[in-house]
Amino acid sequence: MNCRKIFGNALILGALIFGSTISALAQSVDYFANLPAGTTPQEVGKRLADHFVASPHMNGAHPASVPAYMHTIGYAEVGTWYGALNFAQLTKNEALQKQLIARFDPLMPGGAEDALRPRRHHVDDSIFGTVPLEVAIETKDQKYLAEGKSWADRQWGPLAPDTPPELPQDVHDALVKDGLSPETRFWVDDMYMLTILQLQAYRATGDSKYLDRDAKEMVAYLDKLQQPNGLFFHAPDVPFYWGRGNGWFAAGMAEMLRSLPKDHPQRARIEDGYRKMMAGLLKYQGKDGTWRQLIDHEEAWPESSGSAMFTFAMITGVKLGILDGYTYGPAARKAWLGVIGYIDQNGDVTNVCEGTNKLNDLNHYLTRHRRTGDFHGQAPILWAADALLR
Repeated sequence: MNCRKIFGNALILGALIFGSTISALAQSVDYFANLPAGTTPQEVGKRLADHFVASPHMNGAHPASVPAYMHTIGYAEVGTWYGALNFAQLTKNEALQKQLIARFDPLMPGGAEDALRPRRHHVDDSIFGTVPLEVAIETKDQKYLAEGKSWADRQWGPLAPDTPPELPQDVHDALVKDGLSPETRFWVDDMYMLTILQLQAYRATGDSKYLDRDAKEMVAYLDKLQQPNGLFFHAPDVPFYWGRGNGWFAAGMAEMLRSLPKDHPQRARIEDGYRKMMAGLLKYQGKDGTWRQLIDHEEAWPESSGSAMFTFAMITGVKLGILDGYTYGPAARKAWLGVIGYIDQNGDVTNVCEGTNKLNDLNHYLTRHRRTGDFHGQAPILWAADALLR
């Protein structure tokens, strides 16, 4: 009996050691090595960043009949700028960095393009501060730091008298009293738009108040919007798993986990929500590596911008060791090769869902137009390239 027990224990111990060894090997494998020519992050990132530098401002093309806020710099352009700046830094491309900063300088207060500065006290506009904060991080120039901080601080300040809250006043007041931003509205998109600004302010200053704001806000959105399958409704009253909307949340969590300390009070909750989402996404990944305009609808078309955001989130999770490499490494590689297939000969990303307001109507999401060259698609492929380079 004793011999059997000893032998049995030895087998169990051996299995545990073998399992641990396999797990360690899986994490050490570089799932993103040996990419085919033309698909490396260096090649793809440079192509998209150079194209961005040469492109006009996206919102400058709107006709005069559209609302005034659509004539200012939009969040999709900000996201592309942020991705391009990160790419320039990661590849030590000083010429590109200078071009990207020169593109922003006319947008500083009183600059030649001052009219293009966003004006609303709104989550979609406040993200503008992400760009000067990234420039400040890379150059240590105090004028960009001051500009970026002003946007981050305003985001937690009271709304202007002419800016009504998007939530009922009593709900809005209660959330603000609890420490959330007055820009809170519980749309899935916000968890990139809102959180990246505060995260950048933390990265630029080291002041933990920005990180604490961010983490509390993200947990509130997780509690409100995440469903048992790990995915997110567009809003509490719109029960659809819109691709890019979920992409914003995935990218926001991945960015947060890059900077949130292991011992932060909200770290475990955010990491748990992130893992659940990645597991949910894995079930819906298409054969070409991408995801659909409505994630759980086979009749929906493959959509590039949301797919690229999921790609960024998965690559980041594998690289940080949060996601199991054996399971998610091949999926992330497949996703990267899938989404870059949507870059056309002009350097524009195709199959990008047009801007999508929330609406409790299935057909609204299934019939959204596909756009080419929209910065909604350019931005997340740059983020994914950056993640591969880190």
